[in-house]
Amino acid sequence: MAGGGHGNKAVVAALFANLAIAIAKFVGFLITRSSSMLAESVHSVADSGNQALLLLGGRRAKKLATPEHPFGYGRERYFWAFVVALVLFSLGSMFALYEGVQKLLHPHELDDAQWAIGILAFAIIVECLSFRTAIIETRAAKGTATYRQFIRHSKVPELPVVLLEDLGALIGLVLAMAALIVAVITGNSAWDGYGTISIGVLLGVIAVILAIEMKSLLIGESAARKQQEAIRAAIEIEPGVLGLIHMRTEHIGPDELLVCAKVEFDHRLTLPEVAEAVNRVERNVRANVPEARMMYLEPDVARDQRGAPAVAEHVPEHEVPESVRARLDADRLDARRE
Repeated sequence: MAGGGHGNKAVVAALFANLAIAIAKFVGFLITRSSSMLAESVHSVADSGNQALLLLGGRRAKKLATPEHPFGYGRERYFWAFVVALVLFSLGSMFALYEGVQKLLHPHELDDAQWAIGILAFAIIVECLSFRTAIIETRAAKGTATYRQFIRHSKVPELPVVLLEDLGALIGLVLAMAALIVAVITGNSAWDGYGTISIGVLLGVIAVILAIEMKSLLIGESAARKQQEAIRAAIEIEPGVLGLIHMRTEHIGPDELLVCAKVEFDHRLTLPEVAEAVNRVERNVRANVPEARMMYLEPDVARDQRGAPAVAEHVPEHEVPESVRARLDADRLDARRE
């Protein structure tokens, strides 16, 4: 769940599906003047824009690192996924709630409702095809995890976003069709307004879920537990390593991990031997966890070993030569004058 592809196939499928559906829904709105149809039209336009933003984020994340951004642009994918949540909330949810309230305050009869029902049926079929693609892509990425666990813990933003958007679109279409059918049967157009409000609430809930998950990724999430265990094992298997003292991991992109660790090496190793051991550890880690592209290992001594005779024998207290001490004192004096 930590890595994986961008889910571009699902994103592109959703983009074309939503463009086709948006056009059909707008035609339906112009014919029927249904507020729920208008809300669904705006919803599809917002979804189309969202998929374009996801593709933009994936492209910008490939930019090479710069002195200003030394760890690269991997988090661009998280940022644009967060923007998707904001668009879904503002343009989708808020607009639908506004239209629903307006429909209830100023009701009017529906015209040619059969056209709207037919267009919604077409939209449901197309949306089902898009949702099927998202399900197939997600199933390949989630492994044994449930869909809820995948959405909660995935470090790849595109698939959870498309999955929830497609699910929300399908439920919204069903709500819009149910509202229209009830409005036609009862002759009460207020049901169209109720359907529009329910779509707005649905989109708001999905937007909040996405915003919470993307915020967590933007702040920085650690590697999955299995990855952390694999990294720990790859470090400790090195013969020159006595133990792993401390480790921190953070995703700087869906497929990029930053690994920082304090490692206790055999105290009898010379500095060149420690450097070679560090290189071997890095190769071991990357062989087990390819996402660990950036690693910073610090040789250290465990606190409970600092006073041990063996450590004192092999790690004597460092004495600063008098010439070096004089130069440091001179540097400090110059810094104070400046």
